[in-house]
Amino acid sequence: MSTLKKYDGRTKPTPRKSSVEGLEPAENKCLLRATDGKRKISTVVSSKEVNKFQMAYSNLLRANMDGLKKRDKKNKSKKTKPAQ
Repeated sequence: MSTLKKYDGRTKPTPRKSSVEGLEPAENKCLLRATDGKRKISTVVSSKEVNKFQMAYSNLLRANMDGLKKRDKKNKSKKTKPAQ
């Protein structure tokens, strides 16, 4: 499972009565977090390189999905008649 969200580079919360109101980061970044149940990884990607990162990530996923088992399809031709 992976998540993607906007990241401004801060690691500490801002105080409620902040004297610095209008400071925006020079470049927006995206924080990507992924987990497989056992391990957690995270990385920060600049907004200009998000498309490049997503293409590389999707190619990685496609390359490693060859060992998945196919699901058994149930026969839908066996229809039961409703009780009269």
